[in-house]
Amino acid sequence: MRLSLLSSFFLATVTGVLAAEGSDVLDLTAANFETVVNPAELILVEFFAPWCGHCKALAPHYEEAATTLKGKNIPIAKVDCVENSDLCQTHGVSGYPTLKVFRNGTPTEYNGPRKADGIVSYMVKQSLPAVTPVTADKHAEFVKADKVVVVLYATEASEAPVPSFSKVADKHREQYLFGLVTDPAVAAAADVSPPAVVVYKSFDEGREDYPAANVASFNEAHLATWLKEHSVPLLDEVSGENYGSYAESGLPLAYIFVDPTSADKDTVVDSFKGVAKSYKGKVNFVWIDAVKFSEHAKAMNLHEAKWPAFVIQDIAKQLKFPFDQSSEFSAATVGPFVQKFVDGSLEPSIKSAPIPETQEGPVTVVVAKQFDEIVYDDSKDVFIEFYAPWCGHCKRLAPTWDTLAEKYAAVKDKLVVAKMDATENDIPPSAPFRVNGFPTIKFKPAGGREFVDYEGDRSLESLIEFLESKAKNSLVAPPSAGSESAPADTPAASETVVPVGGEKAAQGHVEL
Repeated sequence: MRLSLLSSFFLATVTGVLAAEGSDVLDLTAANFETVVNPAELILVEFFAPWCGHCKALAPHYEEAATTLKGKNIPIAKVDCVENSDLCQTHGVSGYPTLKVFRNGTPTEYNGPRKADGIVSYMVKQSLPAVTPVTADKHAEFVKADKVVVVLYATEASEAPVPSFSKVADKHREQYLFGLVTDPAVAAAADVSPPAVVVYKSFDEGREDYPAANVASFNEAHLATWLKEHSVPLLDEVSGENYGSYAESGLPLAYIFVDPTSADKDTVVDSFKGVAKSYKGKVNFVWIDAVKFSEHAKAMNLHEAKWPAFVIQDIAKQLKFPFDQSSEFSAATVGPFVQKFVDGSLEPSIKSAPIPETQEGPVTVVVAKQFDEIVYDDSKDVFIEFYAPWCGHCKRLAPTWDTLAEKYAAVKDKLVVAKMDATENDIPPSAPFRVNGFPTIKFKPAGGREFVDYEGDRSLESLIEFLESKAKNSLVAPPSAGSESAPADTPAASETVVPVGGEKAAQGHVEL
């Protein structure tokens, strides 16, 4: 879908009316949102709060992208959620900034980068058809139009494997730019015999040809996997701008932590290219600024500020495999370590806070070293909160969580109300889930191994209702001698309400 003349007229009209002076970002409110967004074939909208630090950091990149995209007739807009809270709530906004792509009023999540060139690239892909027909006069320009460009050379637009290729393009249009060439002269100039698929890259060799045998027996899933493998550089610097590409690849990520000011930085990085090539398609290799991202190094369980250092992160399972910092560091010594990881014989490093000498307070404190012992106790129902000390939502939940634990203190032999600091403790491999936001609340019934997500509001009343409906054990406290049962809860406690919402946790607890 290319933007129509109507869209061009629409953009020219609303830009003059809605954009603040000196800005190409349109200001939307509850009064004009539908009249602007619904007619637009394509528009990007940011839902923000003026006090939000991440929103302030995004602002200059968003402005720059808006100016570039204005020339391509792709509008960009923003909504102040403090001034338009009902509108933001209607669109399911629970954190800032939230970006959504709207097509004729229908939203989808924006999953692209947060820097200007990345926003432009993402939205340009959204404005094009899933597969762009490429003619002879546009071929040279098209294959350099983005970091990764995928081109199918075919004899006819209606013949195989064009339909299957189009399905892959439709699913992955956010990651790559897809083109179709049916001119035999262009195919000949590209040195291919149709049908053929070529990936053009702005890095490494600059080009990768999909094996001819795979084209002949075209498999959509195989092409998608192959593209993931060949869409990232052999060994590049990783940062917040490109981390998402590595995460989306589905492959483990091997970090070489180096001090960028070190005289031998380039020598160290270059020495790993042979290892990286040996494991291409199995592990992605990157180098990372160890000074700037020292907190990320700690999150990867590298305990000393000693560089260079090496660690493999299984992103999907959130497991970390740091190379012993007391051992000799070189590509030659790290290579066998990587092989052990690939073979599955390497044990992950599990960070754990010390086991508490005593349990103080009504809530049971769980650390990684005791996770299996406490959480997988078959005799008990377990209700556990995973939190971060800096999380505002967690702080507001804390008194309610304490009250909940106090209510069931008399049945601690049947029900454990627990909490675990997910910044100081890794989720062990035995757990069938990962924690991606705070607070995360899970329930494990007695005698079972499956976890149930708690997704209700965080009032004491709702938490009690959930527990009473899910617990396998009886939660009725045995009557104490000579006493009468007290009311289930007090009005003051039942009125304790914490807003629904959460705070995002980056991979490894540290945002790149």
